[in-house]
Amino acid sequence: MIGEDTLELDGQIALVTGAGKGVGRAIAIELARHNSGGIAVNDFDASRAEAVAQEIRAMGVKAIAAPFDVTDMEGVKAAFATVADELGSVTILVNNAGNAGPTGQFTVGQPFWDEDPCEWGKYINTNFFGVLNCCHAALPYMVEAKGGRVVTIVSDSGRVGEPRQAVYSAAKAGAAGFMRSLAKDGARFGVTCNCISLGTIQTMMSDEDFEIYQQTDQYKAAVSRYAIRRWGQPEDVAGLAAFLCSRSASWVTGQTYPVNGGYSMA
Repeated sequence: MIGEDTLELDGQIALVTGAGKGVGRAIAIELARHNSGGIAVNDFDASRAEAVAQEIRAMGVKAIAAPFDVTDMEGVKAAFATVADELGSVTILVNNAGNAGPTGQFTVGQPFWDEDPCEWGKYINTNFFGVLNCCHAALPYMVEAKGGRVVTIVSDSGRVGEPRQAVYSAAKAGAAGFMRSLAKDGARFGVTCNCISLGTIQTMMSDEDFEIYQQTDQYKAAVSRYAIRRWGQPEDVAGLAAFLCSRSASWVTGQTYPVNGGYSMA
């Protein structure tokens, strides 16, 4: 490399939620590549979190597993305290945990008015309250350090709306609105807050199953809505997340950046 790393993280300690696989894993590993001083890998599944932490330690970067459910406020606070004791003050938070929560099944089926209200919580709790919980625990460390980065993964369903995803879309839109307000509160302390809005990312199938699925009419119809005719990969997200956490993004806050293959444009 000629000159400095433009994604330099200056030894900051990062906690990435939902990082036991998929997008969260890719972000955690990308942060480790750019001089993070340590990574706390969160997942509700302790074995998945530890497996990714081992990958990062093999890169020569400190890492610990931080298993907790983002919807459990007391568990969140306890985990942040443990991370601060073991790695140092947390000044990077990536809110990646989402979907339908740790035990829920993401479904696209009935219109909103036919849904069982009991189903709403699995989307709102993780995608909205989980973000609030983690930010509430992380911001005191950042304010004390007079600097920090918060990146929240949202969805294009929250930007442009999607049929039969009303509650999930609302939770993601709420998280984005929260981040814009938090950006104004945090700015005077050197804390930036931004969102990355995703289209469909291939994380749910094995490579072999996805290769078969790509031959189906269902996939071809779905991907035709993207200007770049493919679904995203976790690595497509990781570079932007690292940028927003880096020194290069010190004057960027309150923004939502789509990573969506041209699914929606503005």
